[in-house]
Amino acid sequence: MKRALNFNAGPAALPQAVLEKAEKNWLNFNNSGMAIMELSHRSKEYEAVHNQAITSLRKLLSISDDFEVIFLQGGASLQFSMIPMNLLSEESTANYVLTGSWSDKALKEANKIGKTAVAASTKEGGYHSIPNLSDIKVTEDAAYLHITSNNTIYGTQWHQFPDVTIPVVADMSSDILSRPLNMDQFDLIYAGAQKNLGPSGVTVVIIRKELIKNNGKLPTMLNYHTYSSNNSLYNTPPTLAIYLLSLVLEWVEETGGIEAIQKVNTEKAHALYAEIDESNGFYIGHAEKNSRSQMNVTFNLASEQLSAKFLAEAKHAGFVGLNGHRSVGGCRASIYNAVPKEHVHELASFMKNFRLNN
Repeated sequence: MKRALNFNAGPAALPQAVLEKAEKNWLNFNNSGMAIMELSHRSKEYEAVHNQAITSLRKLLSISDDFEVIFLQGGASLQFSMIPMNLLSEESTANYVLTGSWSDKALKEANKIGKTAVAASTKEGGYHSIPNLSDIKVTEDAAYLHITSNNTIYGTQWHQFPDVTIPVVADMSSDILSRPLNMDQFDLIYAGAQKNLGPSGVTVVIIRKELIKNNGKLPTMLNYHTYSSNNSLYNTPPTLAIYLLSLVLEWVEETGGIEAIQKVNTEKAHALYAEIDESNGFYIGHAEKNSRSQMNVTFNLASEQLSAKFLAEAKHAGFVGLNGHRSVGGCRASIYNAVPKEHVHELASFMKNFRLNN
C-alpha cells in the first residue's frame, strides 16, 4: 500500500518500522501464542515490555534516579487536574504561563482546585510568541510554575526554559523526544503519547521523587503515589499503547538517539519555513520567528478562499491533516519525529508550485 502523506496534529504519524514490527508480532508476541493486548499485565512477558519502555525512556532523556517514570491514562488533559491536586496546597499558589489553548485549559482546571496566578501571557497578542524569560513573574507563595513547551494550535515553542527556584512543570505532549533536554531544569514533565511517543491511550509523567506525597485525601487513581509505588501497575495499564511506545523508543535509539532526531527535525522545519519566508507574503506564518515551533508549522494565505483552495488541492495531491485547528483556521503542518523528511520536502515543493500557479 502507499502510505499517506500524514501531517495530522494528533493522533499523528507513527514510524513505519514500528508499525511493521508490531504487525509481525500481532498474533503471536514472543511465542506466547497470544497478541500483546491479550497478555495479562501481571505476566512476565508484559512486565518485560513495561520495564523496557521505562528503561529506554530514562536512557534517551538522561533521566536520573531522582525521578519516577510513570504511565497513566486520561491524556494530558487529566494531568491538568492531577498536578494541582498533588502539588498545590491551601497555602500556596499555582503559577501558569499562558502561551496557547492548552495552557489556558490547564489554568482553568487548576482554578477548580486552588489558588492560581498568571506568571506571564501572550494571549492578548494572539499567541504569536513565547514570553521573554525576564517577563515571567512568579508569586512569593508559588507551588510551581507550569509551561506548555510546544503549542500545537499556534505553532510556537519554547527554545529556552525558565530558571526559577520553584518546581517547573512542563506539558511536553507535542515535542517530547524531539530534542535533548536538561532534566535538571524540570521537576515534572507530562506528555500524551499520540504525537511523538506512540499511539493515544497512554500518558507519560516524569516526576521528581520528592514531589510525590501520599495524600490520603486524594482519590486513589488521582494520586501520583499510587502509580510510583506500584510501577504503574496498580490497575490494568494500556498495555498495547505501552508496547507501541516501547517500539517507538527502540526506533529512536536505532535512528541515532535524540541528537539525530533533532537534526532531522531542524531540516524538516527549515524546509517549510524557508518556503514561507521566501514567498513574499503569499504564505503568512503565525508564529514570530524567534518562537517558531519545529513540530507544528502554522500559516495562513491572503484570503479564506485561497486557503480553502490550497487545502483542497493539497488533499487531492495526497496530503492529510493540513487544516489548521478549528479554533483558528488557516493551515498547519505537524512534522513530528515520525514524519519522514521526504514527505516534508514534498510538501515544501507543493507549496512552492501552488504559489507560482496562484
